[in-house]
Amino acid sequence: MIDSGSAPAPWPSSALASSSGTAPAPARTARTASRTARAASPTARAAGAVRKAVIPAAGLGTRFLPATKATPKEMLPVVDKPAIQYVVEEAAAAGLHDVLMVTGRHKRAIEDHFDQAFELEQALAAKGDSVRLEAVRDPARLAAIHHIRQRDPLGLGHAVWCARHHVGDQPFAVLLGDDLIDPRETLLSRMLEVRDRCAGSVVALMEVDPAQIHLYGCAAVEPTGEEGVVRVTGLVEKPSPGDAPSAYAVIGRYVLDPGVFGVLERTPPGRGGEIQLTDALQELASGGTVHGVVFDGLRYDTGDKADYLRSVVRLACDRPDLGPAFLSWLKEFVRATTGDAERTSDRRIAA
Repeated sequence: MIDSGSAPAPWPSSALASSSGTAPAPARTARTASRTARAASPTARAAGAVRKAVIPAAGLGTRFLPATKATPKEMLPVVDKPAIQYVVEEAAAAGLHDVLMVTGRHKRAIEDHFDQAFELEQALAAKGDSVRLEAVRDPARLAAIHHIRQRDPLGLGHAVWCARHHVGDQPFAVLLGDDLIDPRETLLSRMLEVRDRCAGSVVALMEVDPAQIHLYGCAAVEPTGEEGVVRVTGLVEKPSPGDAPSAYAVIGRYVLDPGVFGVLERTPPGRGGEIQLTDALQELASGGTVHGVVFDGLRYDTGDKADYLRSVVRLACDRPDLGPAFLSWLKEFVRATTGDAERTSDRRIAA
């Protein structure tokens, strides 16, 4: 068990509870090749580098009700794996084999998914179904998975603060489950490499349509002279388009200096009455210790229903075992649907 400690003044004293983690398991080699050669090898990083990842997973998933009434939103399937498994695979592929999940009530399914399932494994082994047996065993092999509970829904900043005892005084990565990064991309490894060189904290940035910037944290930036790397001079949580300092949105990947815990401890509730990680990073950015890695690769947003459906389709089309047949059906479906719409329009004009 992890001692919850005392909560900072602005937060309730019941801010944190915890549960035991799973036993360490051998790390699995990443299945996908790196898309670029510029990301540093995780095994080559210096002593004292980032070794731990934190995955906040305490949200209520209200945008997916009623599906999330009894099922954690992180466990919704993206093709045939829950969304959170893609995130853990990304952390493991970048060399982060110590993963802490910050969960909430009614999230036991997440813990079970990354644990062993003896009865199911025995049944599959008895049938000789080695393919499904390996798929069932894979989640428990990805990393040493630990779990801690956020009792009160006080925001992302508070969820990160809950990880302070597990992380200690070491830098760490934070991966949000709503953002799935294509496994062929090297965003996280690139961020870890920038952290190794520049110290401080590193955030992932993506240029978005200015009309959509109000959906994100937004960064004010200045060039560093290095392609794809900027210095973050300020951050604003979900600004209106007219007030946004840029079109650079902060997406769900961070590499944070442990000094962020002290800042979070004195950060008052901000937008929505929650402890905002953006507000804490704003204080760090004012000291010149935050960099941004600009990402223009493949990202799958599972944050709302329409984006979730698009993510499932895109990932299914990329699968060698599903893609060819599914894509063929999808093309025919689009042709048929377009034809039906055109015929309906013609009938309306004729009438």
